Amino acid sequence: MSMYPEPDFDIPELTAEIAHAAFPKGNRYMKMRDELGTIYSDGQFADLYPKVGQPAASPWRLALMTIVQFAEDMTDREAADAVRSRIDLKYLLALELNDPGFDFSVLSEFRTRLLSGDAEERLLDLALRLFQKRKWLKAGGKQRTDSTHILAAVRDLNRLEIVGETLHHALNILAQVDPGWLKTQVTPEWFDRYGQRFSDYRLPKAKENRLALAETIGQDGHHLLSQVYAAVAPPHLRTIPAIDVLRQVWVQHFYVEEKKISWRDQKNFPPSSVMIASPYDLEVRYSQKRSTEWRGYKVHLTETCEADMPNLITHVETTLATDQDVTVLDEIHTGLQEKALLPADHLLDGAYLSGDNLVNSCNEYGIDLIGPARRDKSWQANDEAAFDQAHFEIDWENQTATCPNGKQNRYWKPGRGPRGKATIQVQFDKQDCLACAVRPQCTHSQENPRQLTLPLQAQYLALESARQRQETKAFKEAYATRAGVEGTISQAAYALEMRRTRYRGLTKTHLQHVATAAAINIQRVIDWLWEKPRSQTCLLYTSPSPRDGLLSRMPSSA
Repeated sequence: MSMYPEPDFDIPELTAEIAHAAFPKGNRYMKMRDELGTIYSDGQFADLYPKVGQPAASPWRLALMTIVQFAEDMTDREAADAVRSRIDLKYLLALELNDPGFDFSVLSEFRTRLLSGDAEERLLDLALRLFQKRKWLKAGGKQRTDSTHILAAVRDLNRLEIVGETLHHALNILAQVDPGWLKTQVTPEWFDRYGQRFSDYRLPKAKENRLALAETIGQDGHHLLSQVYAAVAPPHLRTIPAIDVLRQVWVQHFYVEEKKISWRDQKNFPPSSVMIASPYDLEVRYSQKRSTEWRGYKVHLTETCEADMPNLITHVETTLATDQDVTVLDEIHTGLQEKALLPADHLLDGAYLSGDNLVNSCNEYGIDLIGPARRDKSWQANDEAAFDQAHFEIDWENQTATCPNGKQNRYWKPGRGPRGKATIQVQFDKQDCLACAVRPQCTHSQENPRQLTLPLQAQYLALESARQRQETKAFKEAYATRAGVEGTISQAAYALEMRRTRYRGLTKTHLQHVATAAAINIQRVIDWLWEKPRSQTCLLYTSPSPRDGLLSRMPSSA
């Protein structure tokens, strides 16, 4: 029996004629169904469901509705209500006019199945296969990549709030798991201090009062941890994730000296790449890029950029906020290789380029990276009268370096850079350098000779070649195409609300990004079929039509 009452009048069967009559000017979702079919099929998600038990809602409908949901920034309830009330969505999902739809909870269950089966990528990849069959997408050609920051779905906490909230969270979990044991460990003051969220308190403003409160919290947390890990404590308490989070946070913010718990100063901090920013999302990190500061994640979008085909997102990579762009490129290329969508030319900004990436992309994937190579940041490179690394003649075969004054190096040996990268360490003779007339233009050291740290030969030559190429007119014309990815980032971040994640955790956040990318792709294909011109400038968004929703006002990529 349906949970919704049957109407007391006859409702005609939903046909293409009835649906199209309701939208004489056309509708994107109906165009999607007419041109692309259902996009997904139940068999593509069969491995996510048990073979016995109660039949589930059709997976292909849930997958398609998930894309619509992210395209229009709807909650699960809003999406379920839209299916019941909108003709265009009934037509898209092949439902009758009087079909009651589904309960909103099945959308969350479907996302859980995707995550449990490591199948979130299917939302994008299955659509890409369809586009490949239609000849709108192919390997080779040009693609471009850029990244943007993502704000986490947690409060932005300062240090004092982080430690207080972490202890508050651990106490709440212990109260649920073993309230009897917890009562024997806390004092009445703890109920006043940790009874509510720490971000709701009005914290002291004076520096000495904040330090006193921090050390009080530190002592309380240290006491709780010592009792949990005591031999007489129930063993199951040590397996609670919130307790392990408390332990990690206390190591990061406090230290023990002569049995006293002390508050770490900023000079004694772990790096932000490991610092826990919230007890409710352990993968959130604080990061900064130029003037932008945020706590959350980072997403990298890769798209095609061919003039005679729609610009389609081919890969989505979600990372920690502290992961550098240069370290992500190999993962992007691996993902594209698995989809048989590797480009011939990959347009990138300078943050992705390095000697290793230039060499590996060419040798492993056959890809030419087009972008500005990072320049030498030494003081010599910023002084026109000084001798930077480019002024030295390198003979790799004979392992010699000749300085601008004609002197050769004393030794040449392998070494390691600051991050463990293989390098070549070159040092000149001390007597030659001390007697050199142009020494001030070469080194500021008063005692040591000039030293060079070179990448390996392949990386060195690749960087030199890239730096020479980027000065040519042909490079500037080719690289100008990369600017279009900025429009895609803007479209995803603002029109589709991707800038702030709905969920907690890297995996769930990545699912949102994949669904958003799939929504953008479908919209672009419909625009391509409608022969809608690509946007060349930033658009001013107007209020969406109640019929078409947000998908109808998303701009095409530049």
